[in-house]
Amino acid sequence: MSQAVGILGGTFDPIHTGHLRLAEELAEALDLEEVRFIPAARPPHRAEPHGEGQHRIAMVEQAIAGNPRFRLDLREFERAGPSYMVDTLSSLRRELGPDRPLYLLLGTDAFLGLPRWHRWQALFELAHLCVARRPGAAPESGMPPDLLAVWQQRHHSTVANSPAGTILLRDITALDISASDIRHRLHRGHSIRYLVPDGIYHYIHTHHLYAKEPHGT
Repeated sequence: MSQAVGILGGTFDPIHTGHLRLAEELAEALDLEEVRFIPAARPPHRAEPHGEGQHRIAMVEQAIAGNPRFRLDLREFERAGPSYMVDTLSSLRRELGPDRPLYLLLGTDAFLGLPRWHRWQALFELAHLCVARRPGAAPESGMPPDLLAVWQQRHHSTVANSPAGTILLRDITALDISASDIRHRLHRGHSIRYLVPDGIYHYIHTHHLYAKEPHGT
């Protein structure tokens, strides 16, 4: 196994099977030593999370328990200000050194929204980006022009001996699961069993999470 580290950020509101399967498949495809799950404390690009931080953290911790390659990283809760990914990657770089390969793991939708992120082009100085797509999908067809230009320059099928700078595309199992859909199902009184791990299913019901009308995504 390599010394490469994967980073999966998000609100995890709640964490679900799609998050876990994406991390598992990309860890295998990229031969990652570990995947850091980094819950966003104050996500700058979307509405305030519905679940309180303590619950989102507890659910991530429970969901990844038992997988020796998965690790919870709370650095975005341990610093003040918005949870900018460029700051998170910068702190990881300082911690892990300049030569260790880092991979920011993204779904296609998150990747297509990258130009709205704070200092998004600086991400390539800090990590590779690995975009998970459903088989047959063509993310380049929906790219804004500034992202398409970067894609054409940085997209490669493999990574050279470098710690950062490349965009990779990897097919993963198509699981049409979203946190917003899970919250809406809960509000309507519908089952979320098997969309989330059993432990998360019981945690949500034990703590009566997402019982009110959800807003946004």
